[in-house]
Amino acid sequence: MVDNPPRHGSLQFYPRVRAKKILPRVNWDSIKKKGTGLLGFICYKVGMGSALVKDNTPHSLTKGKKIIVPVTILECPTMKIYSIRFYKNKKLVGEILNKNVDKELKRILKIPKKETKKLEDFKENYDDIRVIVYSQVKKTGIKKTPDIKEIGLSGSLEEKINFIKNNLDKEISIKSVFSEDLVDVRGVTKGKGFQGTIKRFGTTLRHHKSEKGQRVLGSGGPWNPPRVDFTQPRAGQMGFFTRVNYNNKIVLIDNIKNRDINPGEGFSHFGKIKTDYVLISGSVQGPQKRALLITYPIRPTKDQIKKNYEFLELR
Repeated sequence: MVDNPPRHGSLQFYPRVRAKKILPRVNWDSIKKKGTGLLGFICYKVGMGSALVKDNTPHSLTKGKKIIVPVTILECPTMKIYSIRFYKNKKLVGEILNKNVDKELKRILKIPKKETKKLEDFKENYDDIRVIVYSQVKKTGIKKTPDIKEIGLSGSLEEKINFIKNNLDKEISIKSVFSEDLVDVRGVTKGKGFQGTIKRFGTTLRHHKSEKGQRVLGSGGPWNPPRVDFTQPRAGQMGFFTRVNYNNKIVLIDNIKNRDINPGEGFSHFGKIKTDYVLISGSVQGPQKRALLITYPIRPTKDQIKKNYEFLELR
């Protein structure tokens, strides 16, 4: 009898259904950061490349040597604040809209014509403040409709208020939020549609002389209990799932005007980068042009923190 391996696919991710939205929700209370500022940023996936770096990691076998690191390139156009939200015991108690917003925001939101309260006039009792930001994706070659997301702030209430006052009508760049640290990347994976158990769970092909098909399960379970268990590998949706990549090392943050990394014909299925960009070691989920949310790490590891790469060139 052939000893076949068990089916692949963790039960951690059940039910395997399509994501409801491109930018997933985040528990901002569990993310910590030194200083005051935004805890996340909206970026767009460009593709992957190979970065030539000098390894300055202490006690590394390749310390002082040039090595090749696989990197993912993300374009990060500036963001602006759309509204300020006030919370009490995790419940919304008030919201103040920014009067000066881009006209492209009308593509996804109904902007009220009446003026709302000013920040100084808000007298309700609250214990937390967050902001709704939108990306100025019109600066890239991807699309015009901005992506919008609520993002948490670090610091005390007074520090959060001062940060909002200083940045309410300004463009917020990726350099003002992150340095060359660790980040978590949150987003939606590539969609593969409706797939069978062979591709979806890696089950074994049946013998070529088997009845009723090869790419099917041999048995759906015992006679009793008289039902199909939910852990059985079944055909269904594959891909377009919400996933998080933890502790990705930032190799480089720069602007295309300072350091041009565009190939002559542009990046495949994306084009040319026109604004700020980030190089992150390793791969992240999603196809080209997919909107991703990068945040401060929720559980940083010592091995990733001590990594230190000096960027030389992109190949």
